[in-house]
Amino acid sequence: MQAEWFSEWFDSPYYHSLYRHRDEEEAAAFIQALLDRLNPAPEARMMDLACGRGRHARLLSEAGHLVTGLDISPSNIGHASRMESDNLEFMVHDMRHPFRINYYDHIFNFFTSFGYFDREEDHLRTLCHVQSGLRPGGSFILDVMNSTWVRNSLLANEERNADGIHFTIDRFADDTHIFKRLRFEDKGHLYEFTERVRAFTLPELRDLLGTAGMEIVEVFGDHALGPWIPESSERLIIHARKSQVRS
Repeated sequence: MQAEWFSEWFDSPYYHSLYRHRDEEEAAAFIQALLDRLNPAPEARMMDLACGRGRHARLLSEAGHLVTGLDISPSNIGHASRMESDNLEFMVHDMRHPFRINYYDHIFNFFTSFGYFDREEDHLRTLCHVQSGLRPGGSFILDVMNSTWVRNSLLANEERNADGIHFTIDRFADDTHIFKRLRFEDKGHLYEFTERVRAFTLPELRDLLGTAGMEIVEVFGDHALGPWIPESSERLIIHARKSQVRS
C-alpha cells in the first residue's frame, strides 16, 4: 500500500531543511497570546495535535501545563522526545484515531496541520476525536491558512536554497485544494513531493465542527490574535468549545 504523502514528507529530513526558517520568537509570542486569551487553570491538561518536533508543546509545558504532543512522524517524535519531562510527553499517533476520552482541557492544532486527507470523512473523524478527547467545556484551537487569501496571493513559482539543497517550488490550486510541488536533488538522487491541503472555508469548518459537537467561540486572522478579515487575513484561527454536557 502506497504511503500517504504527508507521512513520507513530514518524516523526511528535507521537510525540516525547507521550513527551518520558522521563527521561534513568533511561535513563543503566539503561544503567550493564546494563553492570555484562554486563561487556563494551573497545570491544565493540553494536547498539541500534529506537534512536529515539539516546539509549541515545549512552550506550553514551560508555562506550567501538562502537555502531550502527538505526531504521525516517528522521526519528529524521536526528535521531540529529547525534551520530555515530568509535564511533557510525546507519542506517535494518527489523528484519525481516538486518544484519551474526556481528558484534555485544551487541544491545539497549529500551522495548517489539518486538511491533508484524501477522504473527506477523515477530516470529520479527526474533529470527532478531538471533541471526544476534550473534557466538557474544553477548548480547541484550529490554526489553518485562510484559503481566500492564499488563492488571491498564490506565488506560482519559487526557487529556494536550504542546507545546501536547491528547491524548486510550484504552487497551484483547484476548486477544493491548494498544492505545493517541491523538486530537488541531493547526493545524485532526484526527489519530488507534492503537498496537498484542503482549502477549507470558515462556513465549511463551522459545519464540520458543529457536526463533531463543537461550537465556534471566536475567530482570529493572525498569530497576534488580530481580527479575521476574509479577504486579507493570512490565517484562519478558530477557537471552538466542546459542549458542557459530557459525551
